[in-house]
Amino acid sequence: MTAGDSECSYANNSIHQRKVIVKSKPLLEESVKNMLKNGIFPKCLRVADLGCSSRPNTLLCMSNVIDTVHNLCKENKYEPPEFQVYLNDLPDNDFNNVFKSIPSFLEKYGNCYIAGGAGSFYQRVFPTNCLTFVHSSYSLHWLSQVPNGLECNQKSILISQSSPPQVVEAYSNQFNEDFSSFLRLRSQEVMSGGHMVLVYVGRSNPDPRSYDSCCLMDLLTNSLLHLAAQGKIKEDKIDSFNIPSYAPYEEEIKKIIQMEGSFIKTIRAVTEILLFQSLCQKFMV
Repeated sequence: MTAGDSECSYANNSIHQRKVIVKSKPLLEESVKNMLKNGIFPKCLRVADLGCSSRPNTLLCMSNVIDTVHNLCKENKYEPPEFQVYLNDLPDNDFNNVFKSIPSFLEKYGNCYIAGGAGSFYQRVFPTNCLTFVHSSYSLHWLSQVPNGLECNQKSILISQSSPPQVVEAYSNQFNEDFSSFLRLRSQEVMSGGHMVLVYVGRSNPDPRSYDSCCLMDLLTNSLLHLAAQGKIKEDKIDSFNIPSYAPYEEEIKKIIQMEGSFIKTIRAVTEILLFQSLCQKFMV
């Protein structure tokens, strides 16, 4: 991501991600309420946002969590708990930009303590039984690495309609491995009775090579090939470039959750497909 607040920065190009956070707010509120009503009400709620990115969306999810808890406390005349908020992303995330928002956040919420946690969520990030609630939005479709065995994916930068079956299998296997690791690691970090809300980019078609699944990346690939035809970039650079991203189908997520086993009864998967549908329609009109 491009750091800072420039025209090309992530901070100024994350409107869609913000819309998804707003759209998924009812699910987040429901999960927090169910967790608290089931007896998980410690004096300090430890909440983590995995893949927090940088402003302005970073603290929006945490605001939604804290507001939900405060409203529930007010309804039941409880004393609000303290909050320990962990903001996690890769080490090269623009945490300096994130921290600029903290003073106004603390002024609003008061009894809240915020820490940055740099590191991949495909590894251990927090101590055992440390977290009460975990949130992640628009992060889990990013893989831990580019899958192996993509040499045959010529003139494509991701799964495309022309990709051979072994390319699809390579991406699918990498996602399976990564998401299974994510669940296993979070099961060690989340306390008994804790909840997670995960919102990710998914696809509506079981075939990852369908038009609906590939239209955006095919448009981007064609643009790059056009630049190569003009001599502005080398075509072999395109052939060697592959995006480490995979949009899973809902049934894939369910199967991984069942096979891994840690969160069978306590996790709910949400497939966000509006990005692909709306943008494809926009470009093709």
